[in-house]
Amino acid sequence: MEALRTWVSALGPSGIGHANVMEGASISGSLVQAREISGGVHVHAAPSGHRADPPVPQQLLPVPGHFIDRECDVAELEELRSRHRGAGPPLIAITGPAGVGKTTLVSRWLGALRDSFPDGRLYADMGGHSLETARSPGEVLGQFIRALGYDQVPVELAEQAALWRSLTAGRRLAVVLDNAVSAAQVRPLLLGEADSLTAVVSRRRLSGLAVDGAAFHHLGVLSSQAAVELLSHRAGGLRTAREPRAAHQVVTLCAGLPLAVCVVAARMAARPERTFAELAGVMQRQLDRLEVLRLEGDRAVDTALDDSYRALAPDLARGYRLLGLLPAGMFTTFEAAAGCALDLREAHRLLDGLLEANLLEEAGVHPATGHTRFRFHDLTRLHASRRATQEEEDPGAVRAETERRVLDWYLATATPVRSLLVPGHRPLRRDYAYPPRHVLEFPDGDTALRWLNEEAARLMRAVRTAAERGWHATCWQLADAMQPFFLRSRPYDLWIEAHRLGLAAAEHAGQAEGVSQMLTTGGAALRNAGQLDEAETWFTRALQDARDRQDRRAEAQAVHGLGQTHRLAGRLEQAASLFRTALTRREEIGYPRGVALSRLSLGDVALARGRAEEARGHFAQARSELLGLQDAYDAARALAFLGRTHAHRTVRNFPEAERLLRAALDEFRSAGSVPWQARVLEMLGLTAEDRNDTEAARRHYDEALTLYGPQSPRDTERVERLRARLTPGPSDRE
Repeated sequence: MEALRTWVSALGPSGIGHANVMEGASISGSLVQAREISGGVHVHAAPSGHRADPPVPQQLLPVPGHFIDRECDVAELEELRSRHRGAGPPLIAITGPAGVGKTTLVSRWLGALRDSFPDGRLYADMGGHSLETARSPGEVLGQFIRALGYDQVPVELAEQAALWRSLTAGRRLAVVLDNAVSAAQVRPLLLGEADSLTAVVSRRRLSGLAVDGAAFHHLGVLSSQAAVELLSHRAGGLRTAREPRAAHQVVTLCAGLPLAVCVVAARMAARPERTFAELAGVMQRQLDRLEVLRLEGDRAVDTALDDSYRALAPDLARGYRLLGLLPAGMFTTFEAAAGCALDLREAHRLLDGLLEANLLEEAGVHPATGHTRFRFHDLTRLHASRRATQEEEDPGAVRAETERRVLDWYLATATPVRSLLVPGHRPLRRDYAYPPRHVLEFPDGDTALRWLNEEAARLMRAVRTAAERGWHATCWQLADAMQPFFLRSRPYDLWIEAHRLGLAAAEHAGQAEGVSQMLTTGGAALRNAGQLDEAETWFTRALQDARDRQDRRAEAQAVHGLGQTHRLAGRLEQAASLFRTALTRREEIGYPRGVALSRLSLGDVALARGRAEEARGHFAQARSELLGLQDAYDAARALAFLGRTHAHRTVRNFPEAERLLRAALDEFRSAGSVPWQARVLEMLGLTAEDRNDTEAARRHYDEALTLYGPQSPRDTERVERLRARLTPGPSDRE
């Protein structure tokens, strides 16, 4: 088995043998026959999925209307960027205390430089306000890679970082890494292009980035004059002019922190009868008596937040506390409504009231739904959650109910997304403690998939939260609802983690169908990640479980999964036997799409064994069945393999092979599948080689390389080897 592991590692984790074993799923990956097969089977990784014409990412957070006294800072940042130009990739670290306005400054600076970064401006909150909430580099790399239009992300951090460097090569990008916790956290995300820019924002000094060539800019508090100007803009110029000395006293008590100034200004704007002298007196007494919370030793923010909080109406105060307990730091009205047990109209009023009090800020629109997103400053969120802990009669129960409501909302929203993206799967049970009143609805699969990709990190957090809280049914059902994301983006680490948690949860809940689903879909993750021994164990257990429960559909799925595992390991005879069994079971239970996919797998094994006529029969029938089921994507794959079958040494019908391959290429172009366009061009190159047309083969390989590009280094290397073995042509000799 050790030799087998070495062989599999050399081949890569994917092949046509990688059928998804979920209900209604499709076979993923591909097999390309290199000339004639005489015992050896070449299995190659499927390329990462590239979306056709992805939008240019513009993810910077919006800048507040009043931007005070940071012109010098903007000029200094621009000077640092200019100084780096031509001397390597610009890396600038912007540091300073919490609430000083670092993120707003960077958004303002880069917001004016859109023309300098035509390929996009990316933003990620690294969660570094505490070590517990810090995001992993791999999680953020996946977010960025998908934002650039590539839906399949490698599992290993080193491969993710390599793909990120390849994708960003030659591009002019700006990347903002906000709330960074350490140099090690951001280092895999750094850009390597001289015309690009990485801006790292942190309340820590991050001196470790000096070895990466970083320039540093420390952002201090506002001057007294600037702070008063900000207070005047927010609270009213006439009031400030009437009480200049008291206004200066207020901003002094705010320690020049923009966050604190904005909070007290919003409070003053809401109470026109209150004077600055009264406000200063209240703040001073609170500081003297230490009656306020201390967030990282910053009393000015505590004082400002406490004063605004005490002025909230009871319903707004309750909403503020509950929103501070949400498991995700960014949310829309829907999540707010779910967590606070409100209808959408009430949630809108709550969010508007907190925005008015400057306790909440807008964070742009959701890229999939267009709904406005909101977030707390991390200090404000901590203040809200501590208020909940202090004031609720049973804070533990309140936190649990709030989190459970949001998790139920995610489950209720992701479940129809799963059905929309994989319409043939068998619906599984859903258990809700608090059935949501409002869930998102999606007009089409593309929008649903964009939502799922955007929410993947929050959904994974929900899976982990459910596991930690012992909400077992919710845990495995969330993992199940995320299947389209796992299958299309292939983040194997997250896929496996979710299913390990989900399997344990389903076992604790005693829900047999959950155990079965976690075993089969989790087995697919393990198999595709190259962990064949454990995958075989999971599928074998799933098979025994299905037989014990006399669940014939689950039995067929487990058998098919075992077949795919043997196929990847090169055990062709065992794989063929298992695929025939799966096909028979699926015919017996009336699962036509499963039947077609089993035929496709049987054709793959037959072609690998040199049985071209047998393979052609399987592929042709699978093509017909898939077209009848309106599964155009898998039908096009069957057509491509059918074309390669006609080029086999025992057939050698090259005109028909090329006709079918070109027809498949047209179908993949219509479907917008760039990876499979490249795969078919590679097949055309192999076919041209088979008929000794070196120039045509070189042309097809060059076209394939253009499409593979940076998205799939492994496929690129393979095609480059194919091209290198050709007899040199005129262009090569030049």
